[in-house]
Amino acid sequence: MMTKAVRLYGKEDLRLETFELPPIKDDEILARIVSDSICMSSYKAAMQGCDHKRVPKDCAENPVIIGHEFCGELIEVGSKWKDQFKPGDRFSIQPALNYKGSMDAPGYSYRYIGGNATYIVIPNEVMEMGCLLPYNGEAFFYGSLAEPMSCIVGAFHASYHTEGGSYVHKMGIVPGGSMAILAGAGPMGMGAIDYAIHNPGPRPSLLVVTDIDDARLQRTASLLTVEDAAKHGVSLHYINSSDPSAEDEIRALNGGQGYDDVFVYAPVRAVVEMGDRLLGKDGCLNFFAGPTNTDFSAALNFYNVHYNSTHLVGTSGGNTDDMKESLLLMEKGIINPAVMITHIGGLDSVVDTTLHLPQIPGGKKLIYTHIDMPLTAIADFAELGKSDPLFADLAEICARHNGLWSLEAEQYLLSKKTGKEENA
Repeated sequence: MMTKAVRLYGKEDLRLETFELPPIKDDEILARIVSDSICMSSYKAAMQGCDHKRVPKDCAENPVIIGHEFCGELIEVGSKWKDQFKPGDRFSIQPALNYKGSMDAPGYSYRYIGGNATYIVIPNEVMEMGCLLPYNGEAFFYGSLAEPMSCIVGAFHASYHTEGGSYVHKMGIVPGGSMAILAGAGPMGMGAIDYAIHNPGPRPSLLVVTDIDDARLQRTASLLTVEDAAKHGVSLHYINSSDPSAEDEIRALNGGQGYDDVFVYAPVRAVVEMGDRLLGKDGCLNFFAGPTNTDFSAALNFYNVHYNSTHLVGTSGGNTDDMKESLLLMEKGIINPAVMITHIGGLDSVVDTTLHLPQIPGGKKLIYTHIDMPLTAIADFAELGKSDPLFADLAEICARHNGLWSLEAEQYLLSKKTGKEENA
């Protein structure tokens, strides 16, 4: 089977190539990728090359396929797995395999599996670790967003609280408590807001979201509305934290008290320190943002650690159960991580997009691997549509879905670009 894929050879050395996959073994599965969303972790791998902790030292001789947020369908199943999987099954993959303690992961470490490809060979260890996950939704792009969404779900589950006189940690956010999501108007922050409001588990009664960009705050507020949050028992407030009075306003919203759960979504010292100041008694600060600077640090109030039982956790990814939860919530329409997506592109746009990801504004960049298409902002569809009927139609479809990418948009794009409707 021939495949077309983006492979990593070294630092800033990504190449879009066509090559032949080996025949599958009895314990492997051949699959077709439909969609992949590009993660900042792929950018970090591209910058660090073989120095990255998940990338093999010999990647120059044995390049790896990048991309770990992917969704597709199974084509051929080896005999070992025929009782569990069959051709035509839709799937997503939990890339953090932890197979025999190894750091190897699809999208970083393997020659024949990664999201930015047309076809892949899924190795035995993915199935052995229970990381090949069935996906029963209609839209492939939701399956691609399951991995980043699982990171958010995992962060909510990893936060914890204590009770005086007991040494038992109660995992998860405080039900009906107060929560602040700082620097929360980016794609991952929006996913966190969505989950905080709509997940069937514990929800906060008060949710404050901050950012320093009015335009991002306004977009987020228009998609994740105060009115909808109220219907789910959550009092939602958006605040521009660049205002000198913002911290006082945040406290006032909670009756002058500190917050039970604070999530920090940007690796910025001032944001971390504000989060620490906002903690109430037994408050948990979850540092979600991953810094690239290995010396990144911030000041914390250790008087409060001792006397107010404030505490800090950090999460870097979700586990398989978190991903299963994300897939189920999307399949049921309970959460809609389409709010994360701001750009659409084809496989031919992956190299440039990945290498320049920090400089490209907006949220998640969604790739359809069987089409050629420059990376294009959804916000630009209407203007491009003045000269291109494809974008004119896509602009109309997105407008019907509150400006968001959707199953209808996916089906239309793939039918026009590939000559068939993937979701039929």
